[in-house]
Amino acid sequence: MIAKDRTRKLRDAMAQAQLDVLVVYGNAWQGDYLRYAADYGVLEGQALAVVRRDGEVTLYLDSPLEAERAAIEAPALAVVCAPDILAKVEQAMERAGNARIGTAPRTLLPRRLAARQQDLRLSDETALVDTLLMNKLACEVDAVRNAARLADDGYEVFRRAARPGRADYELVAEVEAFYRTRGVDDNFMIIGVGGPEVRGMAPPSGKRLKPGDLVTTELTPCVDGYYGQICRTLVLGEPSAEQRAAFDIYLEALEAGIATVRAGVTAAAVAKAENDVFRKHGLGVYVTNEYTRVRGHGLGLFADSKPHILEDVQTRLEAGMTIIVHPNTYNPVVGYMVLGDIVAVTPEGHELFTRTPRALFDVPPE
Repeated sequence: MIAKDRTRKLRDAMAQAQLDVLVVYGNAWQGDYLRYAADYGVLEGQALAVVRRDGEVTLYLDSPLEAERAAIEAPALAVVCAPDILAKVEQAMERAGNARIGTAPRTLLPRRLAARQQDLRLSDETALVDTLLMNKLACEVDAVRNAARLADDGYEVFRRAARPGRADYELVAEVEAFYRTRGVDDNFMIIGVGGPEVRGMAPPSGKRLKPGDLVTTELTPCVDGYYGQICRTLVLGEPSAEQRAAFDIYLEALEAGIATVRAGVTAAAVAKAENDVFRKHGLGVYVTNEYTRVRGHGLGLFADSKPHILEDVQTRLEAGMTIIVHPNTYNPVVGYMVLGDIVAVTPEGHELFTRTPRALFDVPPE
């Protein structure tokens, strides 16, 4: 049902933009544009979908295994498997004649196709698809809400798994096992373990947990193609006064950012509300890109989508957007800390999806 509603919305958008054909690229890392247009997520190689305004979709794949899977999972699509899919798509674009052809996302479009922009009169329709991805249908918002519940549940598993002597990959493995039993087929997850020497999160490296460590994680389970996320920090043992004082700043920043979320405000305003808290406490340098990347981002068919919550992003929030607000950054006294909740933008303000308490959790040292 979600896919049909998305297709209808895409066709309406193409008609309004007077587009006859839309060519969409996707790969195993970023497949949200492709999934929106073709309802297919590629796991291997690369894919291009040629979408016509009448609803016909041809999916081009360079992997025979992907083509076999697509034939089973997406029988409504015309699937073409070719080692040189760029040549095949180029031919399809040439056959379109005088049709108006758009492409998305432009930053991922293979150079061979991008080089034909002028003679094929290709228009960059990244913004068109971005708008569809950000401004979700009610059924899509429900899908993110469901993913948020799994993010909460996964963090509870993570908390129970954390104890001194365990390796970071053991915590990740328990979360992954839990998610597989719940039908979650993808989970972007990173972790940090230690103190002031830890400046961020990364995939597990075998580091073992010890008393006093901050243990941070970002869980991002995918449910029915839509991602949820949670960011939380725990301490092995009783938190120190310095750790508690630092956490209070992150909590204040998160609450300030979420309080700003409502239809009509910009992503920049949300980021500024978060950053101003750190500036107030003399920590303004730690909200620069030397120490942190974003103050939150969109969630949907990709784990890190638009709008990015940054002070130079002037995208206006609209009802139907789903974002995570997370003032994650380095603290010079205690190390890297994270705290983040999912909210949906509503006409009246926002709806909180995350249920896990905003707390600096502690785990018994033994």
